Amino acid sequence: MTELTAAAREGRGGALVLRGEAGIGKSALLELTARVASGFRVVRASGAEFENELPYAALHQLCVPVLGHLDRLPTRHREGLEVAFGLRDGAPDVFRVGLAALDLLTSAARNRPLLCLVDDAHWLDAASARALTLLARRIAAEPVAVVFASRPREAATELDELPRLEVGGLAAAEARQLLAARTPLALDEHVREQILAEARGNPLALLEPPAAGGFAPPGAGSVPTAVERGFQARLPGLPDQARLLLTVASADPTGDAGLLWSAAGHLDIDVSTAGAAAAATGLVEFGTRVRFCHPLARSAVYRAATGEWLRRAHAALAEVTDPDVDPDRRAWHRAQATAWPDEDVAAELERSAQRARSRGGIAAAAAFAERAAALSPDPAKRVDRALAAVRARLDSGATAAANALLGTIPATTDPRRQAEVDLLRGKLAFMSHHDGNGPAFMLRAASRMAAVDPAAARAHYLDALEMALVVGRASGVLAEVLAAVPQAPPSPVPDVLDALVLLAEKGHRAAVPLLRKVLVDDDRALWTERPALAVMLVGELWDPHTHVDITEWLVKTGRDTGSAPVLRLALAQVASCNALQGNLGRATEAVAEEEAIADAIGGPPMLYPRLHLAAMRGRRDDALQQFETARATATRQGAGHLIANVHWAEAVLGNGLTDYPAALAAARRAVEHGDLVLAGLALPELVEAAVRGGAPDVAAAALAELTDRTEASGTPTGLGVAAYARALVTGAEDCYREALDHLDSSPLMPYRARAHLLYGEWLRRAGRRRDCRTHLRTAHDLLSTAGLEAFAGRAAVELQATGESARERSPHAHDRLTTQETHVARLVATGATSAEVASRLFLSRRTVDAHLRNIYRKLGISSRRQLKDLPGIAP
Repeated sequence: MTELTAAAREGRGGALVLRGEAGIGKSALLELTARVASGFRVVRASGAEFENELPYAALHQLCVPVLGHLDRLPTRHREGLEVAFGLRDGAPDVFRVGLAALDLLTSAARNRPLLCLVDDAHWLDAASARALTLLARRIAAEPVAVVFASRPREAATELDELPRLEVGGLAAAEARQLLAARTPLALDEHVREQILAEARGNPLALLEPPAAGGFAPPGAGSVPTAVERGFQARLPGLPDQARLLLTVASADPTGDAGLLWSAAGHLDIDVSTAGAAAAATGLVEFGTRVRFCHPLARSAVYRAATGEWLRRAHAALAEVTDPDVDPDRRAWHRAQATAWPDEDVAAELERSAQRARSRGGIAAAAAFAERAAALSPDPAKRVDRALAAVRARLDSGATAAANALLGTIPATTDPRRQAEVDLLRGKLAFMSHHDGNGPAFMLRAASRMAAVDPAAARAHYLDALEMALVVGRASGVLAEVLAAVPQAPPSPVPDVLDALVLLAEKGHRAAVPLLRKVLVDDDRALWTERPALAVMLVGELWDPHTHVDITEWLVKTGRDTGSAPVLRLALAQVASCNALQGNLGRATEAVAEEEAIADAIGGPPMLYPRLHLAAMRGRRDDALQQFETARATATRQGAGHLIANVHWAEAVLGNGLTDYPAALAAARRAVEHGDLVLAGLALPELVEAAVRGGAPDVAAAALAELTDRTEASGTPTGLGVAAYARALVTGAEDCYREALDHLDSSPLMPYRARAHLLYGEWLRRAGRRRDCRTHLRTAHDLLSTAGLEAFAGRAAVELQATGESARERSPHAHDRLTTQETHVARLVATGATSAEVASRLFLSRRTVDAHLRNIYRKLGISSRRQLKDLPGIAP
């Protein structure tokens, strides 16, 4: 703890999670940290068991003392926090709120280091937990320290990703010493040993005096339960009004004294007498705020109350909670005060769920909707509200809770509701990663809807197909979709399903016109609704120009909306698109930015653009490591499409390194399942590997399939690639020339360079040394300048065989930088300020400046201006 605050004082911030069982001393360590952090400004927040469904409740607690710095924030960040805290309408994104909170707290720390203490973090609301975890991962260059105190949790949480210190119990000798100091009465030796054994060194358990001088031993159970029983032991004998006052206090996690006294007045409690009796127990302090002596004391009081008393307490709190200022907490208290179905309360909870969702509080929306369902007297509304709760649970990532809730929904004969259940089961299967039945549920939902809503049914068929592309069951699901669609009511206007049916039944030559039409019709482009599927279709068409259009739209949409999922998909496409174009610097930059967003929201980075980049760069060891990582992830998650990406990347690498047996095996695996895009993209790799590897029949069959696809699409890129593949199989020189003519207008430079390489290799083997040098030199210049090292090395070897030495490539500046540093350097080279780079990469400004210092040191420069002239960095 001392090291953490000392580092923060020097501008090297960090976070630490103190984890241990209840009563182990975590709160005491937080207080000790606050005392020893001299010179720090201390701000606090605490999770509350009965408030962990309210979005941003804990984050608001932490930020309230420094809201005076709100005006210093950029408009977008300021407005994001105001929406999150209910100060204005809107729908903030969690990771944007976290970045705004980071900006706010670092602004507050400019003149004085800041210590953030978060107690009972296991009870944080989900939105606060995500925002605070994001913040904690972004303060490495700030004078800010964040310390969380949390109990162990069975389920994984965002806090698990942060540095952690396990807080253990006292050693045996220390435990005996504490027990003796706390309990001066003589204890039976057996009882003493029983207490010590049960306490397991837990200080709070040892501080609770044993009943009857220790001669009545505590019962068996966990330490938190034993400690709660110790607190509850102070309740018997209290006047009813004192116990009711304690119950009201335990039911209100805000600690608002005015609210408590108003609620007590509604219950006709004599607050003077009851307050004195309650305070005498030592469980609670009544001051400007109401504070329990320990979180377990609050839960002990709450759990000890009868159902009737809890309902009375919540009803009183609901009465005194302002419906305009705090409608959601009022609705929650009303819900807890209601024992029977009540449509009025259920409807109010439903409105609270909608407000919570609009503020980004998905977990709160789920809790409100779930309680609304339980209180709904009408069976149909009960089902609809329960389904809404399941959707919210899924959106919040609580798959176990969603699955349990879905299992409670009664059977229904309504096909729409049946379809909704199937859709939710499909999403649950998809999110569980190890269950590949998601597409089957989607198909069943589509089948149920076919008779009552054909348009919805067709949408669900596409849902099934998109999901199947991800989980690796595209071929089987596509077959089921293609079998079902002709039997379903037709679409008024031919759509993407009709195009896919035509593709499967009659091939690319028949389907390409309709595929092009559905990609961009008169009113909209397919990628505005289903970008992933649109990317697949342009890949089938060998249409890199439309791929660029889709990518640019995704980037603009992602940045304009602030949607992390859309922006991540966009950046992954930027990386893949630029890797295929040979612009490895831009691809690296996009990979770094996508990784920054993934880290900011606590998710894993997308792997397939990394595979494309590694394959094109052609560094064997680095690429093999990427392939192994992706293969392990795909195996663990059942992501067959990711495996297909691995096979394609292995084939490209093998051809670049002239390891043709490996390339042949990988390319055959890449095409065998007919995956959209990847099967077609792997065909030229298969032709080359098969020709070089002595498998002419395999090469001829792959060429025929490639020719059918590319002639149908008619794009210069496709025609050029097919032409050089045909030249490999036939040895016809005109085919090489045709390939170069077509590829001259293609944005995919690596394929143009490879056409020169293949033609040069053919010319050398034909004994035409002078002619071959021109093409080999062109290939080497293109490939080496772009950094495609495997194919550039292959061209260099061929040149050497003609008696000419290949020029060595000047090292790029980005070869010496990490991917994050490369991205920072490229953004700064465009003239971006540190603040602009920080916003783009979800970092603090100090972190950007720290990256710049490393960049200057590694590159031997001293200013931003010099970055503009460096190869690989200059825009």
